[in-house]
Amino acid sequence: MTAQNVATGRSTIGRNPIAAFLKPRTASAVVQRIMLTTLIVAVIALSIANPNFRNPANLLNILQQASMVGIVACGMQLMIISGGFDLSVGAVAAAAGCAAAAISLMAGVPAGIFGGLVLGLLVGSGNGMLIAKIGINPFVATFGMQAVVTGTLFAVTGARPIAPLPREWRELGYFNLGGLTFSSMVFLAVVVSLFLVLRYTRFGAHVYAVGSNKVGTSRAGVRVDMVMIAVYAIGGLTAAIAGMLLTSIAGVGSPQAGTTWALLAIAAVVIGGTPLSGGVGGISSAVVGVLSLMVLNNAMTLYSISAFWQPAVMGIAVLLAVGYEASRSKRRS
Repeated sequence: MTAQNVATGRSTIGRNPIAAFLKPRTASAVVQRIMLTTLIVAVIALSIANPNFRNPANLLNILQQASMVGIVACGMQLMIISGGFDLSVGAVAAAAGCAAAAISLMAGVPAGIFGGLVLGLLVGSGNGMLIAKIGINPFVATFGMQAVVTGTLFAVTGARPIAPLPREWRELGYFNLGGLTFSSMVFLAVVVSLFLVLRYTRFGAHVYAVGSNKVGTSRAGVRVDMVMIAVYAIGGLTAAIAGMLLTSIAGVGSPQAGTTWALLAIAAVVIGGTPLSGGVGGISSAVVGVLSLMVLNNAMTLYSISAFWQPAVMGIAVLLAVGYEASRSKRRS
């Protein structure tokens, strides 16, 4: 991306996703095409081999299972494109869910939802400030924030769930439209919103530019620190949304919620074809990655394969995706 492109907000990233899919120009695009093709083939094969898999209720269940981790992964996608990541999203999700639950008992559900969203924005913005303003490494900053949020949450709640909650929470969690659950609707809304932000806004172009070259982007007149803070704020917001959705489904605010979400979200983004080096990728990578993980989990359940194998298979997929990109980049250099 040139300085002129950065200044005007015009990204050099292809505007035609179909053309980009048919003619990939980067290693990450090749990985994304391979993973999308693999996902489609797997869905077709499982649909033919197992009638239970192709049952509409099961397919909607896969989307439901993917929704909360998928929302977190969409926020993680922005952070990885900008050259960072966030290990605190699981703790933020749990804290937001507990805060929303506690506030709703005192002031009602709308106030609880607002409080949970504000908490996510504040923690995410705090991560961004630590990284962009002070210069702390993303791993150290977000790992430390995870410890602070988790410790504070456990101290305040005594590590006990917050329940019972007002009935509006359960009504929200189990609301569905034609079998499509509320959490699935929110997931789709987040995907569309962030896709449009990344592809068609000046801020989206700046996110890619920051991930590609922070120094050059700063020289082009872009406030790199503000872009980074905004990206982490969005990451905190998506984590809070996912945490409150889990609260609405479970009917309790749990301090133990979302413990694996950070690693699952990063894995989904990488498996979807986005490198951790930053500067490239798209929301579709997060969607492909998280759906691949959920289809794998669903298939293992249908065929009575121990769920303990899922982390191992997921780790192999991550290593293959990252290894392919690294070897391709090494051959081109």
